[in-house]
Amino acid sequence: MLGLSVLSAVDYNASMSTNPASLRPDIAKSRLPVATRQGQPSIGMVSLGCPKALVDSERILTRLRAEGYGISPDYAGADAVIVNTCGFLDSAKAESLEAIGEALSQNGKVLVTGCLGADPEYITGAHPKVLAVTGPHQYEQVLDAVHAAVPPKPDPDIDLLPASAVTLTPRHYSYLKISEGCNHKCKFCIIPDMRGRLASRPAHAILREAEKLVANGVRELLVISQDTSAYGLDIKYKEDRGHRAHIIDLARDLGTLGAWVRLHYVYPYPHVRKLIPLMAEGLVLPYLDIPFQHAHPDVLRRMARPAAVAKTLDEIVAWRDICPEIALRSTFIVGYPGETEAEFQTLLDWLDEAQLDRVGCFQYENVDGARSNALPDHVPAEVKQDRWDRFMKKSQVISEAKLAAKVGQVIEVIVDEVDADGVTCRTKADAPEIDGNLFIDTGFEAVKVGDIVTVEVDEAGEYDLWGRLHPVDS
Repeated sequence: MLGLSVLSAVDYNASMSTNPASLRPDIAKSRLPVATRQGQPSIGMVSLGCPKALVDSERILTRLRAEGYGISPDYAGADAVIVNTCGFLDSAKAESLEAIGEALSQNGKVLVTGCLGADPEYITGAHPKVLAVTGPHQYEQVLDAVHAAVPPKPDPDIDLLPASAVTLTPRHYSYLKISEGCNHKCKFCIIPDMRGRLASRPAHAILREAEKLVANGVRELLVISQDTSAYGLDIKYKEDRGHRAHIIDLARDLGTLGAWVRLHYVYPYPHVRKLIPLMAEGLVLPYLDIPFQHAHPDVLRRMARPAAVAKTLDEIVAWRDICPEIALRSTFIVGYPGETEAEFQTLLDWLDEAQLDRVGCFQYENVDGARSNALPDHVPAEVKQDRWDRFMKKSQVISEAKLAAKVGQVIEVIVDEVDADGVTCRTKADAPEIDGNLFIDTGFEAVKVGDIVTVEVDEAGEYDLWGRLHPVDS
């Protein structure tokens, strides 16, 4: 079966987890626009990696639909299969090669794109029978490869540009990619080598896409890029058609559309403080996803990342002063080359002081081509595992205490899933698939997926909440 929107927690900056079965198009087939006429060529897609890659997959499928191709949810119904790969870590490369191999064995006609496609010899060396290899966000080259493998047969009376894009996420939320690439030179990361330097989209184009998404039922926009707070820097914050390409202006504009706006991958530049009043005003969600990665200045210098840790803690205090309800999530790396026990203890102490709401943690892993591979004093695997265990134990205690403080509060949540047993929701502090949930198991008969409802929290766990509909919504 095709795993058409399978995400993997393989990008340190993305840290998105695998889609649950209910969100996988190969299982939840009703999400996909399948072939509807005799003789219509059809394409399948396996999409691996972070949400940025998922957006690439959606754009490719949308273009193919506009050219008259059907979208197949399984290998047997596809005339060819596109595998959109991830190549950030060795484990991600192995997963991508495995997916390519499965597609070759089940279908035979396979085209490869995505981050791993930046190294075509690596792919063809393992799988010489693939028909074509293209790199990340090379949409035109992908379409050319599909045309060569499976010529289009459009019917001008039937195959028209779809009113809305093909989406691989539930109808009520959507990722909104605002830029490609990254200008940072972190030693553990090869994203700039694979996806290039920062390339921002025009603000008016992003707003137009967001307006269409909201018009088609999207209730939550998840803003993504490799470095969201740098948006517009490469085009000198150009203003075009009344919209300035700066993250502050873009966030304010998106906040007028009536949907939840959630910001991911925000580096703590000084101008980020100007975002916080927008959260206090309710224009964007009080949520910041910031990849701190570590807390000890020496480790951060070895990573080639900003090392002003004390200033970062000051910024967190300032953010909470402006918007007390702000939720902060971040990702960290333990066991980075040269990390001492004292440096790791500094990270644990920093966590105690920062009191972040949501955290993810990775054990350092060499990435082919990354400069960190050549650093001395690599940490033994058993030490990395021990530090990861201790880090997660510390973060769990913090999470449990923060959630316990929410018991008795009345909050808004968005509904992700409804079944016979109850409702799965998310609070404003929770992004889909990577954070926690709030569950309702009584009095939910009138609730629908995509609803934004008010609940009273009556129970808390380590990562999740339970509640009941507040009378205003019941």
